[in-house]
Amino acid sequence: MNIEQARFNMIEQQIRTWDVLDHDVLELLTVVKREEFVPAAYRSLAFMDTEIPLPGGENMLQPRLEARLLQEAGVKRHENVLEIGAGSGYMAALLGAKARHVTTVEIAPELKAFAEKNLAANGISNVTVELGDGAQGWVGSGLNAAPYDLIMISGSLPVLSDAFLKQIKVGGRIVAIIGTAPVMSAELVTRISDVGYSTVKLFETSATPLRNAITPPRFKF
Repeated sequence: MNIEQARFNMIEQQIRTWDVLDHDVLELLTVVKREEFVPAAYRSLAFMDTEIPLPGGENMLQPRLEARLLQEAGVKRHENVLEIGAGSGYMAALLGAKARHVTTVEIAPELKAFAEKNLAANGISNVTVELGDGAQGWVGSGLNAAPYDLIMISGSLPVLSDAFLKQIKVGGRIVAIIGTAPVMSAELVTRISDVGYSTVKLFETSATPLRNAITPPRFKF
């Protein structure tokens, strides 16, 4: 396989055609090598428009979804970012290339180790991988603790809990996929004041639910 041709085709045929037009994002996809974050058994699928299996029953999002979420996040160089769901470390690597620091939280020990290995192998030093349950956010500690400038949730949630809302700064954003199959949408939530939030539904999509995510009570008749 001609890897660079496959990468070019992914960007031009899958990603650019899905309204990802930000030059910096497209350039980043050529710099951060997606195939180096894919399990060896699935490396031939690295540029396919599909979810890729990861250890522990998790998976990588489709390339076009990763790129679109990254574009909508609008990460800036000074920002402190929290990601929930490290997976292979790929999204954390993309975020890290644009942010000051990224804390990514992974509930599965084997995936934490996999993400750390991939990030180290690619020379990414401004990402910290934490082992824990981030379904209610992550307070953290020290200079990289909440409140964050951006929270990226790399998995779907039935509802966005108040815990996440409280962990972003005024002016901060949350990018998340909200809903239950088959109806989910990517949303951008911006904190506009101490008590005010603005929510924009970006597009309809689907993603694997985040483990231990809060589910709203079922309505009973």
